[in-house]
Amino acid sequence: MKVYYNLSDFKRLENAIVTSGTFDGVHLGHQKILQILREKTEVSGGESVVLTFWPHPRMVVSQDSQSLKLLSTVDEKIELLEKQDVNHLLIVPFTREFSELSSEEYVQRILLETIGTKKLVIGYDHHFGRNREGNFQYLENNSDRFGIGIEEISRQEIENLVISSTKIRQSLLEGNVKSANDLLGRNYSFSGIVVKGRQLGRTIGFPTANVQVSESYKLIPTNGVYAVRTLVRGQWLNGIMNIGNRPTVDGIGRTQEVHILNFSDDIYGENITVELIDYIRPEQKFNGIEELKNQILKDQERAIQIL
Repeated sequence: MKVYYNLSDFKRLENAIVTSGTFDGVHLGHQKILQILREKTEVSGGESVVLTFWPHPRMVVSQDSQSLKLLSTVDEKIELLEKQDVNHLLIVPFTREFSELSSEEYVQRILLETIGTKKLVIGYDHHFGRNREGNFQYLENNSDRFGIGIEEISRQEIENLVISSTKIRQSLLEGNVKSANDLLGRNYSFSGIVVKGRQLGRTIGFPTANVQVSESYKLIPTNGVYAVRTLVRGQWLNGIMNIGNRPTVDGIGRTQEVHILNFSDDIYGENITVELIDYIRPEQKFNGIEELKNQILKDQERAIQIL
C-alpha cells in the first residue's frame, strides 16, 4: 500500500476505484466497504484508493473538538488499512480552507482532477463538501456529468446494533469492552511508552508498567480493572490493567498501569501495546494495602479465567 500525505504527492490514476471517509477504528462496517472496494477493483482491473483526512474533521470544525477522542491514531489507521489490501491511501490535511470546498469543488478537484476516480464506493450516510452538503443522491443525480459510477453500501448490523465509530466509543466509555471488540472485529488496543511511576506495585508484589500514551486524542476506556494482553518485545503476554486514579494509594492523576503475569523484566522506556479483552470491575478505594492486595489476587484469578 502506498501512502500519501498531500494531494500534490498523488499521481492521477487511469482507473481509480475510490472510497472516502474518516475510517476511525476501521471497524466491521468499514471493513465491509473495503471488501466491496476490493471486489469492484478486481472486476474493473483498476487500482483501489482510500481517501481519508487528518486531523479528524470534527477537530477542525466542531465546537467540541477538544473532547473528541478517537479509536485509532494515524499510524494505527495506516496499519489497519494495510491489512485490507488497499493499493493507495491518501491522507488529506483537513483544514478550515478544505472544509469550505463545495460538493462540486470536492468532486472536480479531488475525486476527478487529483485521483482520477472512475467508481466511488461509499457508506449509507456519507456526506462531503461545505456543511456536508454532498451525499449519495447528489452523486447519483450527477453521475453522468462526472463520469463516476456510484455504489452505496447499506447499514451493516451486528445483533441489531448499527456499527459506527460513535457506538464503539460509547461502549468503551461504559466499560462494555466485549461489545466494542465485537463491533471492531478485533480487540481494542492502545500503545505507549513505559514510564516510571511511584513503583508502589513492585513493593506489594505486583509490579506494573505505567503506559504513557502520547496522543492526547486517543480514547482511553472508562476507569476500572481489565483483563488484557500486552505486546512486549514481540511477544503477547497476559495481564490485568488498572485505568484510573489509584484512590487507595494516592489518587493523584489518571494512569494506565498493567501488571503482566509471570513477568518481571525491566521495560522502562520501551513501547508496548495493550489489548483490552474484558472489563473486570470498577476502580474502587480499599481500606489499606492488604485489602488492595487481596483484591488484586482475585482480579488476577478472574483475568486468568477470561484469558
